[in-house]
Formats: sequence, structure tokens, C-alpha cells
Amino acid sequence: MATIKEFQVTFDCAEPRRVARFWCEVLGYVIPQPPEGFADWEEYDRAQPPEERGSWAACLDPDGVGPRLYFQRVPEGKTVKNRVHLDVRAGTGLVGAERLAVLEAECARLVALGAVRVRLLPADEDNESCIVMQDIEGNEFCLD
Repeated sequence: MATIKEFQVTFDCAEPRRVARFWCEVLGYVIPQPPEGFADWEEYDRAQPPEERGSWAACLDPDGVGPRLYFQRVPEGKTVKNRVHLDVRAGTGLVGAERLAVLEAECARLVALGAVRVRLLPADEDNESCIVMQDIEGNEFCLD
């Protein structure tokens, strides 16, 4: 029987702090406080070896409910579709035109933050509408 109660979602990316700030805006998350003994993240970075400066960032749900998101710098760029993606649940419980209006409004907000709208997946017999999007480094996510 599994005993794990928490998990984090890890993103490989080129600019961890930039991507973390984007997801904080999308989800209402916050950047955690720097490690003890450092006034801010810039001071922390200055204490690290040059190759490790800015190599990671994280963001947290301020209510402690959602998973921690962790962003790590990797040398290679994104080349294929994600095997795992986030579903940003903006239209939960809504159907039809009401759901689509909420999704479109949230899509416009996220595009203003730097996201890219990929395509609308219209409702069918099994699923309600959702919008496939990409974050500021091209990682896919669904607005549903």
C-alpha cells in the first residue's frame, strides 16, 4: 500500500525563474521564501557557483493544497509533445456556452501573460470543451 501523501510536478526548462513566475500568475501560487540566512533569491544566487546560479526555481500553493511546482534548467530545448501536462481547471462544473465563455476569458488572461493558444477541442459525446495551450517555453497544458 502506498504511503506517499505529497508530490511535486517538475518542469525542465531554459529559464526556471521566468517559467515559475508565469505559473505563479496562472495558478495564484507564490515563490517560496529564500533559504534561511539569505535576504532574497539574488543573494542566494550570488553565494552559489556560477554554473548553478538561476538553475532552479519553485512555486507553492499559498493554501498548501496544490502540489509544489519545481523548475529546473536543462541544456536541451523542448523538441516533442509533453508526456505529462497540467490541466488548469477554469470551467469545472460548467457546460456548453457558459463553460466556453469562461474558458475563453481565462485563455485571454493567460495569453496576456505570454501563453500561446494552440487549439480549441470542442465538446463531444464524452467530453466538455477545453483549450490546448502552451506556457512561455512551449510546454503544453489544457485549460478545461
